[in-house]
Amino acid sequence: MKEYDPLTPSEVNDAAKEFFPLFDIVHRNMPENCTVEDTIKVMETVCDMAQKRRNFDTPGVGPFGFNKKVKDLPETDTVTNIFEYGI
Repeated sequence: MKEYDPLTPSEVNDAAKEFFPLFDIVHRNMPENCTVEDTIKVMETVCDMAQKRRNFDTPGVGPFGFNKKVKDLPETDTVTNIFEYGI
């Protein structure tokens, strides 16, 4: 299958089953008389926030690359700056 092949009805149906429950959650919380466009714009922000919360709330996920946490370094002698390795 290539990137530009038409979507199948089954693929669209699966995507709709994922999208519309999320859309409905956001739309129910919107003020009256909001347009679908307004809801979709807010939905983007809410989904971004949900993604950030997932990363924060799920231990063991990320950070990757340069954002890795540095392992705890052994204590140093402040005068000689020599690492103590628990000898």
